[in-house]
Amino acid sequence: MQGNKPSLIDKTGNVKLKRLLVGSLLPVLALVLWQSAVELSFVSPLLFPAPSSIFVDFWTIITTGELTHHLQISVLRALTGFAIGGSLGLAFGLLVGFSKRSEAMLDPTIQMLRTVPLLAITPLFILWFGFGELSKILLISMGAFFPMYVNTFLGVRNVDSKLFDVARVLEFSKFHQITKLMLPAAMPNILLGLRLSLSVSWLCLVVAELMGADQGIGFMIQDARAYMRTGVVFVGIFIFAIGGKVTDSFVRLLETRLLKWQDSFKG
Repeated sequence: MQGNKPSLIDKTGNVKLKRLLVGSLLPVLALVLWQSAVELSFVSPLLFPAPSSIFVDFWTIITTGELTHHLQISVLRALTGFAIGGSLGLAFGLLVGFSKRSEAMLDPTIQMLRTVPLLAITPLFILWFGFGELSKILLISMGAFFPMYVNTFLGVRNVDSKLFDVARVLEFSKFHQITKLMLPAAMPNILLGLRLSLSVSWLCLVVAELMGADQGIGFMIQDARAYMRTGVVFVGIFIFAIGGKVTDSFVRLLETRLLKWQDSFKG
């Protein structure tokens, strides 16, 4: 009798499959309606190519190696910029959150810079650093910095003050207060900052590559637009969307692993 009961692994797999199917309903429905609208001539295939036509363009640029070449460069840019900006945001968030003196000195300037639109700064970056890789990576780093900084700072400041009282009684050093107390308690906010920071990195990558680049997915989109290859433009958009979803899902997986102790509402 025991062997006939579904195992916990089977149940977990069924739940994940059900979530995947439910989450796929809306995109699949949108593609079906889109394909039907093009075939019934409700929309112009020049402006809105059918999904089947876009898939043909997608397969073409894969087989020629064009997509792989541009994708590698874009992913490297995004990850490099995120690594620099995200790590600096985490470090400054911990520093400012832990010390009122650092907050008084650094936070007003950082908050002021945070409100400046990145599109307004992009021309300056091009003037200062040219159209090379440095300006693009710095722009992505700047975009990734602020979400990580703000959420890390808030995470530190939301730590229960009674825990610090206990740490002082136990004579924790500053290092152990950060590693044993502050980081675990602030982890939900830090992971939220990580999630937002990755999303902003993709957005800044698009801005950087559209403003001036000779390689990357953004350049591929601009080049396709110039030659009216609308299908390739849509392929580039879908690549950015899929890349953002993959990184977001990775952070959500980290949340389930690192926040097992958190007894929060699951819906």
